Amino acid sequence: MPVERLQRLLARAGYGSRRACEELIVDGRVTLNGNVATLGDRGDPAKDEVRVDGLEVNLDPNVKYFAVHKPAGVVTTMRDPQGRPDIRTYLPPDGPRVFPVGRLDRDTEGLLLLMNDGDLANGLTHPRFGVEKEYLAEVEGSPTPKHIGLLRRGVELDDGPASAANAWVAGRSGDRGAVRVVMTEGRKREVRRLLAAVGLPVVRLVRVRIGPVRLGTLGPGERRELTLDEVVALRRVVDG
Repeated sequence: MPVERLQRLLARAGYGSRRACEELIVDGRVTLNGNVATLGDRGDPAKDEVRVDGLEVNLDPNVKYFAVHKPAGVVTTMRDPQGRPDIRTYLPPDGPRVFPVGRLDRDTEGLLLLMNDGDLANGLTHPRFGVEKEYLAEVEGSPTPKHIGLLRRGVELDDGPASAANAWVAGRSGDRGAVRVVMTEGRKREVRRLLAAVGLPVVRLVRVRIGPVRLGTLGPGERRELTLDEVVALRRVVDG
């Protein structure tokens, strides 16, 4: 990649117009290889480290970030040996190639992130960063404060103890209810098993948030590109 002025590199990375990026540099918010950048500095996307407000900027022009609403019944793999519907259907058709960050089990729907930024993807999935994932669960039975207390305190599952970072009742109707559960782990079918263990078998499970990124109004099978603010917020979660 050619060496270019920093404001051009930042503009291409989504930090606004060239003029806006010049202002970031003038305000002292940009560093180049650890030094405060000045107007006229040039960077090599292949080897230089550029940061804005202390957060590293991915200067690769081909890096992309997407949110997709994975429908129920779809497996989070690029190809399924059993021939089940897989995530390839929901990838952007015009490239560059992106990959799912983590997984949702086949029966669970909701927010899935797709990207080709390996460093960020690894940070979002590594247990030590404790990135929150929020789920909305429709359950059998009427959830009570006792159920919520058990979810928060934790129960013993067949692969060890499990607990919710947070949980609360989202609604009740007849013989069913809704519970929101926030998790920071990603063990197989953990949310379903945890809810079942406290006496609230899951009827439907939707992931509605990963860190600062929300599912919002994205419908099943729909995809959108993440905003720069969302990418920066994800980086803040990982960089602490």
